[in-house]
Amino acid sequence: MKKILDGVVVLDLTRFFSGPQCTLFLAGMGAEVIKIDDPRSGDPIAFAPPYDGPGGISFERRSAQDMGLAYLKRQRGKKSMTLDLKSAEGRGIFLSMAAKADVVVENFSAGVATRLGIDYAALKAVNPSIIYCAVTGYGSTGPDRNVKAYDLMVQAAAGLMSMTGHPEEGPVKAASALSDAISGSFAAQGVVAALLHRERTGEGQAVDVSMADCLFALIFDEPIDCYEGLGLAPRQGNRIMRFSPFNAFEARDGWVVIGAATHAEWLSLLGAMGREDLKDDPNMMQIGWRIVNNAQVDEVVTAWTLGLGKDEIVAALGRAGVPCSPIRSTDEVMRWSQLREREMIVPLTNPLSGATAAASGPGFPIKFGATPAAYDTPAPVPGAHTEEMLARFANLAGDEVRRLRKDGII
Repeated sequence: MKKILDGVVVLDLTRFFSGPQCTLFLAGMGAEVIKIDDPRSGDPIAFAPPYDGPGGISFERRSAQDMGLAYLKRQRGKKSMTLDLKSAEGRGIFLSMAAKADVVVENFSAGVATRLGIDYAALKAVNPSIIYCAVTGYGSTGPDRNVKAYDLMVQAAAGLMSMTGHPEEGPVKAASALSDAISGSFAAQGVVAALLHRERTGEGQAVDVSMADCLFALIFDEPIDCYEGLGLAPRQGNRIMRFSPFNAFEARDGWVVIGAATHAEWLSLLGAMGREDLKDDPNMMQIGWRIVNNAQVDEVVTAWTLGLGKDEIVAALGRAGVPCSPIRSTDEVMRWSQLREREMIVPLTNPLSGATAAASGPGFPIKFGATPAAYDTPAPVPGAHTEEMLARFANLAGDEVRRLRKDGII
């Protein structure tokens, strides 16, 4: 069966994580993603640690076949070519490609595309129906639009770090690069929505995605602007301030998380713990009191969990209908049958060695009922499709391609 975005051509100018996450999702849904890198510098993660190669995973490049593990994950399902966009000839070739493409995605710093002459206005002039998606740290408008940012800076700027951690400790970033991953996901959604709009109207458009906007849109569901008025610390640890209990609890052999978001779940938890006596305590029956006095509630739950193993707790609360999960280590997550059955842990292939990598990658996270979605090909050897793309999009071949390579244009 054809995939949802079959026939859609995407020119991918992105680097690092946020942009490649967007184009990875588009590739998984069937778009032909053509990754375009500078012929001199290439993709900065293609040969950056940690590496995968014949000797396994390492922080040192041990062989000519070693490739960056992040590259093997993020560039699956894509094609690769090189082109010097800083040269007049390279820019001309890119515009000829854009004239035949559907989508362009870039995550340059704000203003770079304009200086290169390949911004939305320039591409719209050669292809009025083009969809142009720009992913930046803070967006293409506003006073901070030109501020350089990585995920760490965005987590700090949007407030996530001030919320992450325990009340008595300093601010902490989320373990993974959340603002990159989230903005890439939003960007893919924006591209698909713009394609739908074009299907209905014939009109292309620019899609402006800010890492800070995307992260803030998710964290601001929580009433963080009301914490001070409610007498709450900005960092709540593993809690959600609207529920109690809702936290991580130590077991005999590790940790579990338990949450009672409804009165019925609280009563079920009391039953599972053998603490029906607390049902006669008017304070314990009031969610407002439990939130304010959460430490006392957590003591009750901890007294129960410390005497049991993780599996015992999960089984008991599963029978009671109380949300609970073990806190899995990375090794345990890799063995989790739920992710395995849903094909969310998939093998990677190193294109230089042709062998299966020592590490795995994430599968495509959306499961469609009528159409497939997956990354059908491994990450490409950098520049592997240059000649194919030049012939197809710019009618260039033979001696002309050799000249372009000699001149450093490709």
